[in-house]
Amino acid sequence: MGSPLPQTLTLVGAGKMGGAMLEGWLGLGMAGAGITLIDPHISDAMLQLAAAEGIAVNPAVPGTAEVVVLATKPQMLDTAAPSVQALIGPQTLLISILAGKTLGDLSARLPNASAIVRAMPNLPASVKRGVTAAAAGPGVGRQQRAVADALLGGVGRVEWLDDEGLIDAVTAVSGSGPAYVFNLVETLAAAGTAAGLPADLAERLARATIEGAGEMLFRSDLPPATLRQNVTSPGGTTAAALSVLMAEDGLAPLMRRAVAAAKRRAEELSG
Repeated sequence: MGSPLPQTLTLVGAGKMGGAMLEGWLGLGMAGAGITLIDPHISDAMLQLAAAEGIAVNPAVPGTAEVVVLATKPQMLDTAAPSVQALIGPQTLLISILAGKTLGDLSARLPNASAIVRAMPNLPASVKRGVTAAAAGPGVGRQQRAVADALLGGVGRVEWLDDEGLIDAVTAVSGSGPAYVFNLVETLAAAGTAAGLPADLAERLARATIEGAGEMLFRSDLPPATLRQNVTSPGGTTAAALSVLMAEDGLAPLMRRAVAAAKRRAEELSG
């Protein structure tokens, strides 16, 4: 069986996420000659990449492709739909990363698309360490799913969902999650400053700590609880801090409220 990467692909929207995905596909060995970019406001960086890789940009008469990846802003779907329709042939796989746009929304606005995958990548895709949750519509065949898995896997891990309804919760955990981690760095640094450290040193320490802990998670197969226990000596300083964070009114209920708020907002935007 050959590579699941498609021979032809059209990317509609080459912003931060679309551009990150494009770089991932090229890194997997996909030929630039088979890729077309459509974006009326394409950046100079993307134009330079396209020129270097032989990628067509905004052709006057773009043809249909084996895969169309829709990466515009969600609010542009209605405006873009007629031109996207023309890119979709009978065998085309449509992959959408538009937040809040369901398989039903996409099918209604793009009736030419018989095979649709809805995906929710996150920001670390820009450094090839993202995680993408994906849900396949009923028209997606096994080979098309393998193609989608290969393309989405070009920027990190892929988690397939049996129930599209889980995507709002996914958005609240991994989609918005990087912002929670960045805020943790901010608050840890601020706590260090309150404890007497110079602000710049506190920020460097907090930043490096989160970077290192994240790398440990990436390299280890151990559960996070085990990793936590491994750095916690009974009666020590870490245990003293965790007694606050793991208290009944500590981090756990706060995180539950935060994720619930993000999920509610995702549901509102989807509705």
